[in-house]
Amino acid sequence: MKIGLKGINRATVAATVALTAGAVLAGSAFASAAQAATLPTPTITAKGGFVMNNGTAKTLYSKSADTRRSTGSTTKIMTARVVLSQKNLNLDSKVTVQKAYSDYIVKNTASSARLIVGDKVTVRQLLYGLMLPSGCDAAYALADKFGSGTTRAARVKSFLGKMNATAKTLGMTNSHFDSFDGIGNGSNYSTPRDLTKLASSAMKSSTFRAIVKTKSTKQKVTTKSGGYRYMSWTNTNLLLGSYSGTIGVKTGSGPTAKYCLVFAATRNGKTVIGTVLTATSSTTRTSDAKKLMDYSFKK
Repeated sequence: MKIGLKGINRATVAATVALTAGAVLAGSAFASAAQAATLPTPTITAKGGFVMNNGTAKTLYSKSADTRRSTGSTTKIMTARVVLSQKNLNLDSKVTVQKAYSDYIVKNTASSARLIVGDKVTVRQLLYGLMLPSGCDAAYALADKFGSGTTRAARVKSFLGKMNATAKTLGMTNSHFDSFDGIGNGSNYSTPRDLTKLASSAMKSSTFRAIVKTKSTKQKVTTKSGGYRYMSWTNTNLLLGSYSGTIGVKTGSGPTAKYCLVFAATRNGKTVIGTVLTATSSTTRTSDAKKLMDYSFKK
């Protein structure tokens, strides 16, 4: 005897369909969880590393994340963060380049934005000179401009105070700054976790985001005589243009720091942000960051 659909309880059919669909979804979720669980943790050359989901603050990777290390020019992220948090900041206000800034570069054989004494550059331009070619002269100029005091030394000391106060506010419990550019004076350090916190905070600024994702720029500055010249700066962050979705952030290096990189990228609406400290070379810091981001985007 044939039994048609009419002879089957509709509730039974609905329950069967729901059960099947549930089993498929559960199986899919199980497969995704299994894939995440079996995802091999990457091996990096850097002594310390940390990555988090910038939207949820969830830790995605950690290696000696709270070990204090020299940070090199990744310190300049804090310099920019302090400047950009100033009340009533006018990014177009001009700063006259002082001989002290160029003397500092020569004395320390430091990375330079090649600022020329007597030129008038805007605060915005100084930030580009700070973050792209990692100009220690630009860092000095910003510390001198935004510190308080009647002498340059007092203003720099005041600016360093602002850097450390900001670190405290951001919960950077394993960080201390004694320089505006990363050329430390014996007590300039941070950790992968702390620098990632800092970068995440700095990236909330549209100005900061625009600067750190820029591969190169040509800026028109006013000369001492009232004319103008163009300054060309290229970003030292090789992830820009070589890793899809990269949006920043900053390189660093030094005798003790070795090679450092704070990095961030966005793919499919997910932003990951992280840090590697004390890598063996400029090449390995970049490859370490790529490995960590590949891994983090799959988690």
